[in-house]
Amino acid sequence: MRVRGSATTDRPRSAAAAKRAVKRETAAREDGDDTDRRSALDKALVVLEAIVARSRPVGLPDLSAELGLPRQTVHRILQQLADNGLLVRDPSRERYAIGPRLSRLSLGALSSANQSAPVRAILTDLVAEIGETCNVGVLDGLDFVYLDRVECSWSLRVHLAPGSRVPAYCTSGGKMLLAHLEPELRAGLLRSRKLEAYTGATMTSPQTLEAELDQVRTRGYAMNDEEYTVGIVGAAVPILDGGGRAVAALALHGPSPRLSTAKARSHLPELKAAALKLAQVWGIGDRAPPGKGRPR
Repeated sequence: MRVRGSATTDRPRSAAAAKRAVKRETAAREDGDDTDRRSALDKALVVLEAIVARSRPVGLPDLSAELGLPRQTVHRILQQLADNGLLVRDPSRERYAIGPRLSRLSLGALSSANQSAPVRAILTDLVAEIGETCNVGVLDGLDFVYLDRVECSWSLRVHLAPGSRVPAYCTSGGKMLLAHLEPELRAGLLRSRKLEAYTGATMTSPQTLEAELDQVRTRGYAMNDEEYTVGIVGAAVPILDGGGRAVAALALHGPSPRLSTAKARSHLPELKAAALKLAQVWGIGDRAPPGKGRPR
């Protein structure tokens, strides 16, 4: 006769139950680790976004207060980001700014073929509408860097590939973005190196340029009247995020015999409409109010 509950029948069942319990505990720990990692990543991204949104280096106390995160947490994140080149630390003031690796990632992401199809489609439609070459670019120091560019069908045109760099202070796209910088930062940039005269129309005086850039900011567009290349005219508008910051510029240009400054200005409505579409494609047109959705 077999007795229920005997050691011989219970032992296998207990071993199986123990194995199942161990698996459940292991899975729970892994889930917890994943949650911790996601939380850490969320916080690091929030710290990066806060620093990118600043026009100048920012310190630990300000970041901690703005984000509502403990100082030790923010300090640890800042150190990790700086160690990986995403941020740079000013040791004299314990403030952090955008690092070279983050700048390269940003430029690479905006110009990557992984997401450039919608941008190219918008540029292609714009070129078909106005009949002149159009480009999108960003500011990198005193350079204007082309992220994407679509040529017009005219045989007389300027050939520049995406990734090309041109001086920001004498091109319409570059002037547009310089105009949106904080005055102190802009003044430092314009005086950081000698401003070369490429044509007789190039502005090489920082004071003259700053007055011009103030007007550009006020009127909302920039012009290039043969300032970089003789015979080439251009116009540009900013691509703005939800907070009103200029993250890139959209420009057109063409030879002056075909494109006068007045004609270039007449295309500003089309440029502004395309700039709004580009902001939507990049997902920067709308931003959550400060303090909303911050990870704690």
